[in-house]
Amino acid sequence: MVPQLKPALRRGWRDLNTVQFGMTPAHAMTLGPMDTATGSFLDLLNGTRGLALLREEGHRMDLPEGHVDTLVGRLARAGLVDDARGGGPDADRLRGKKEILDRLAPDLASLSLTTSEPGDAMRLLAARRSLRVQVRGAGRVGAVLAALLSGAGVGEVDVRDSGRVEPWDVAPGGLPACSVGDRRDTAARRAVSAAAPGRPPRGGSRSSAGTDDPGFTLVILAPRDDVDVHAPAPATGEPFVRSGTPHLFAGVAEATGVVGPLVLPGGTGCAGCLHETRTDRDRAWPRLVAQWRSGSRQQSARPCDLALATTVAGLAAAHALAFLDGRLPSSAGARWEVSLPGLSWHARPVWPHPACPCGAAEKGKGEHTSKEEAAHETMTEQGSSEELCREATTPRPAGTWRAHV
Repeated sequence: MVPQLKPALRRGWRDLNTVQFGMTPAHAMTLGPMDTATGSFLDLLNGTRGLALLREEGHRMDLPEGHVDTLVGRLARAGLVDDARGGGPDADRLRGKKEILDRLAPDLASLSLTTSEPGDAMRLLAARRSLRVQVRGAGRVGAVLAALLSGAGVGEVDVRDSGRVEPWDVAPGGLPACSVGDRRDTAARRAVSAAAPGRPPRGGSRSSAGTDDPGFTLVILAPRDDVDVHAPAPATGEPFVRSGTPHLFAGVAEATGVVGPLVLPGGTGCAGCLHETRTDRDRAWPRLVAQWRSGSRQQSARPCDLALATTVAGLAAAHALAFLDGRLPSSAGARWEVSLPGLSWHARPVWPHPACPCGAAEKGKGEHTSKEEAAHETMTEQGSSEELCREATTPRPAGTWRAHV
């Protein structure tokens, strides 16, 4: 291990004996009491010395025997220390690609804040390069979302859509103006390739598989049609439920952005559960949906504000990356929605329904209740600023849940 204080956390002294790591309530914590020599020793934890050299430096600074190991262990348990050479063989290979690593440096720094074990951030970043994600839909939301995932280091991002690029499909970070008239999927794949750090090789032959391709770690459904966003057809997700492929819904309908649900087949509510629940609450729901779908398909642009579409793409990408990194985002079992002009995010639960053939209602009885309830807090109901610091003696939990479905 080559200890390194996480550079993503700013450091400051609250008084002569107490040091604070980090600024924001989500990550800040304090360490103390600390003597002057130990405070000076912190500067040596910069990723250039192994433990043997650090012990020698500690001896020269007259630190007590075993003090260095105790300090490093305490900092590591608090999630404040990274391993400058950790993460395994894939991480070592990534370190050898300086241009790629320089592009992903901010992503690596962010991952270091959400992981506690030394070397985990680099391991997760390197692991992204072996993942396969498919985005279905290449409009203002889907194309930007696909490019974001590619730029964040996901190794293969396949995009599926039909038709040709229309002027209203163009968006910064997504389809460029020069692609108008080109095939949507081809133009989106070009955008994905341009966004990729180092442009890692992609398994093109596997991308031509069927709709229930089990090789994708995650499928994201980002339809351009606003009815499909507001009322996703149960049949849309059925192939992924059958194959056990996690899938996430995202899009914009009538100036309302939607992210979720993230469907873990057999574990969380799916599009069929959503439809059944809505039908229970409103007997006219199926009739309305049928009318919306059978109405004339207008070729004109649908309400999809550029800033809102980009916001939805960004949040959906963040939820997708959280899942790909082995965590359970709050979109599992919920739809996050935000509408113009108020822009207040709120979550609507998508409970497993006993009438849905996905089986989540039976398999998931009592299994996800606490997680789902926590996921339904609004973004405005966060902890107060008074909870700024956590004690460094308390280990920071790191979520490691991954769906194997």
